[in-house]
Formats: sequence, C-alpha cells, structure tokens
Amino acid sequence: MAVVNRTPDSFFDRGATFGFDAALAAADRAVAEGADIIDIGGVKAGPGDEVGVAEELRRVVDLVAAVRRAHPEVIISVDTWRAEVGEAVAEAGADLLNDTWGGPDPRLAEVAASHGIGLVCAHAGRQDPRTRPHRAGYGDVVGDVLEHVVAEAERAVALGVRRDAVLIDPAHDFGKNTRHSLEITRRLDELTGTGWPVLVAVSNKDFIGETLGQPVERRGVGTTAVLGVSAWLGARVFRVHDVAGARRALAAVAALQGTP
Repeated sequence: MAVVNRTPDSFFDRGATFGFDAALAAADRAVAEGADIIDIGGVKAGPGDEVGVAEELRRVVDLVAAVRRAHPEVIISVDTWRAEVGEAVAEAGADLLNDTWGGPDPRLAEVAASHGIGLVCAHAGRQDPRTRPHRAGYGDVVGDVLEHVVAEAERAVALGVRRDAVLIDPAHDFGKNTRHSLEITRRLDELTGTGWPVLVAVSNKDFIGETLGQPVERRGVGTTAVLGVSAWLGARVFRVHDVAGARRALAAVAALQGTP
C-alpha cells in the first residue's frame, strides 16, 4: 500500500505531492515499483490547519478518478474518517476506505457496505481525529486494540461489508506512545491470530524515530526492520512511502519463510 498524500503539510514529504500532477505522478511511480494499493489522503493525520469536508473532497475525489482511469487494475484506498468523503470517493472509483481514526463516524461503514467496497478498521484509543493525547494509558494496549478492531470489523460485516474486504489496523502511534507501538509490534501475532487480515502503517513513524533517535528523513532502516518483523508475524498489508524498498524487504521475508 503506497502513500500518496494531497496535503501541504505531510509529516514525511512536506507537501511534495500536494499538487494534483505531482500526486498523480507519485501514484504512477508507486504502481511501477510494485504497489498493489494506492492510499490517497487529503488531511494530515496530526494537528494542523483545519481541513473541512469541502476541501478534503477537492483534494481527493478528482485524484481518485484520475488514478482509476490510469490504473484500472490497482486497488484505490482513501484515508478518511468522514462518511461524506467516503461516499464521494466510492462513486469516483475507490475500492477501500481507510478509517485510520477508529470509527469516529459510524456512517463510514454503512457507506462501504452500500457501495460494496472494503473498510480498514483501526484503533486510535478513542481519540478525536487529528489530536494527540497528553498521556496515553492502557492496562493492556494489545488487549484494547483487539477488543476495538474486532468489534468494528464484526459491525462492518453485520452492516453488509464483505468479510473478505475488511482489514484491521492497530494504528501505531495513533493514541499511543512509543512504548505502546513497540508492544503492539512484538505481539502482532495476537492480531493476525484473529483471522482478520492485518494492515500495518509504520513507515517512518515517530515510534521508530524515538527508538533510534533519528529524524524523519533517517528512519528508513528502522522502518524496514519493523516491516520485516510485522511480515514474519503475519501482517498482510503494509502502508509505506518507499514501495520498491518495502517490496525487496518483504520478498526476503517470504523467502525465509519458504512462501511464494
């Protein structure tokens, strides 16, 4: 899953793909490098300038349609928590709604069901979108993640989303500190053991930077290590900035496991 953000303030690329042409070119490159899924986002995950529904729609809908025309075979995901945006991008050709904030708008699952598309059910510690807790606390962070994402996944299926189109995501760093994100990675097999396909979105995140003492532009090696561990423990989808590098790392893990 390749990240393509139409945001001027992305933590990683600092707005390099904010422009429409730049974003479309980034999607083209990702497909050429082996991406199976293009994940399009129109709102920065962290705190920042307010982005209303109309502006989010302006940023993502036309890009979804353009990627659909250019790459009919690729899976298009849209990173949004808003049902209005989900409705519009589904009509434009999106295949998957990536709800990284853990279901703040319960109508999003209904949109996925009504359009026959997929849904990512994530855990953000019940935080409001684009907020960071002052002190995140859990008795057992993995237990909390499991309870939430499995309940969201089952709810989605009950609403009519195809079971084989639902993924779960522990959402590293969302409503969590570095210790929590490391614990989730160590115990990822508890999530994969549920039978739901697990998505991991760890690319260049703060828990990697804090663990290694590295700024965002020097977290690639740490990202690769976490991707390898996650793949070994059974994760199925990997949201990344470096598609070609991730492909090589995942191929190495597959070879070690003796899988095709």
